[in-house]
Amino acid sequence: MEAAAVPRSAAACRAAPAVPVTRTAARSVALPRRALSASVAAAPAPARRLELAVRRAADGDSVETAPEAVPIEKRFPPFPSVMDINQIREILPHRFPFLLVDRVIEYKAGEYAVGIKNVTINDNFFPGHFPERPIMPGVLMVEAMAQVGGLVMLQPEVGGSRDNFFFAGVDKVRFRKPVIAGDTLIMRMTLTKYQKKFGLAKMEGKAYVGGDLVCEGEFLLISATE
Repeated sequence: MEAAAVPRSAAACRAAPAVPVTRTAARSVALPRRALSASVAAAPAPARRLELAVRRAADGDSVETAPEAVPIEKRFPPFPSVMDINQIREILPHRFPFLLVDRVIEYKAGEYAVGIKNVTINDNFFPGHFPERPIMPGVLMVEAMAQVGGLVMLQPEVGGSRDNFFFAGVDKVRFRKPVIAGDTLIMRMTLTKYQKKFGLAKMEGKAYVGGDLVCEGEFLLISATE
């Protein structure tokens, strides 16, 4: 004979009471990625760094690859080199102590050039400007920017020449912040107008240190064979 099915009571159908989760057990529960992100964002800075490092390790990344673990001397890539100092010397007529461009890091023929000047305490103008506070003279910042402009202006691919060039005028020059020994001056010169017949070029210049604008102005340059 088959045993008669015994109806289950309502009490029997109720779910078993939830077992309290201890703090130790809660720590072992894997949080969803979204919840983990929220917890990381709400945690103090040291805790965030630790938890992010643990997550990288769980994803297969080495904990040592975290930015905090990379030595500071390895965090910053070098400037690119579109023109090195030897190529610059082939174009510009300037020489020591007045060649004020060390490298060109970006260049587009007939349009613009971006050059850098490494400002060091060994520059010959610092002993007199000033002995107690080494600041790069503003007129030399303008000169350095003009030399970057010359690299655009004297390029044969845009109808220029390898002749000397001179200032024909400067306008709206403004100095925003001092440039001191140890800075890297980054100068962008953009050709806005070029009259090949007269060898006349109008340029817009901006110079930066660490992303901060330190100098700007409009430049008028002219090339000459004499």
